[in-house]
Amino acid sequence: MKFRGKMNDILCIRQFSNIVGTVARLAKSCVLRITRERLFFIINEAGAVGNSPGLWAELDQGHFFNEFNMEGVSPENNEIFVDLQPDKLSRTLNSLKSSHAAARSLKIKLTKKHSPCLTLEVELPSLTVHLRRVVHDVPVQLIPRRQWHLYQEPEMPQFDASVYLPPLRQLKHVVERMKTLSAYVTLAANRRGTLVISVSTDIVNVSTHFKHLAVPVWDGQEYSDEYEPEELHSATVDIKKLALFLQGDQVNPTKVICIICSFTDIVEGRMIHMFLLHDDVTLQYFLPAAANI
Repeated sequence: MKFRGKMNDILCIRQFSNIVGTVARLAKSCVLRITRERLFFIINEAGAVGNSPGLWAELDQGHFFNEFNMEGVSPENNEIFVDLQPDKLSRTLNSLKSSHAAARSLKIKLTKKHSPCLTLEVELPSLTVHLRRVVHDVPVQLIPRRQWHLYQEPEMPQFDASVYLPPLRQLKHVVERMKTLSAYVTLAANRRGTLVISVSTDIVNVSTHFKHLAVPVWDGQEYSDEYEPEELHSATVDIKKLALFLQGDQVNPTKVICIICSFTDIVEGRMIHMFLLHDDVTLQYFLPAAANI
């Protein structure tokens, strides 16, 4: 297996760093899947509803990398799966942003030293004719082919309602205020573009209403006639996990969609499914409804 990629655009390096930082805030461990066309960051969490992962981030390699070469396990299975700690990768990338001199390029390679590593080679400007290079090694574990089925793209579930969210900075401000009142938050939406975010305790009930939001149009999605378009569908989730996701505004998404799902076929339960969309990045985050509240 071989992998080598090079980024020359400082804006792409910063965007890549922000995405890795978002992943690092959500979990201590993640899987990096590398194909010829895309890179994927995948978080599988215990307690997720159905077969959904905790997070599925999909990056177009052609946007980020000026040079990109990889050889997978075999011509038939031309992919690479590695397990890594995203906070170690994030700290390395953050050191580039905090550097006084902006990096001229970033190379990422799959190497084998004492153990498999992602080796990051940073080229920095110099006052002399000699280039300055800084090398960081991030340990990884190769995932065998027999386990790849655990990290496949999630299917689009049937859902009760979906809306485009208002700006994440605005939502983050609301949720941070509510986080001081309760450990859980309820999101409710209908098919007319209404979103209600609320917390409820023995002492106080607080809610924020957003109306006339845009409603996504999904190919092949048919709503049940059982519910009226104005009826709110809700799920109650861990407010800290939602707040961590809302910090993804650093990715500068063009659109963010909130989907409220219910499951009754294989696993009974409810879930919030978030889509964070950028021209070259898709980030899906799955928040199972909290039980026994």
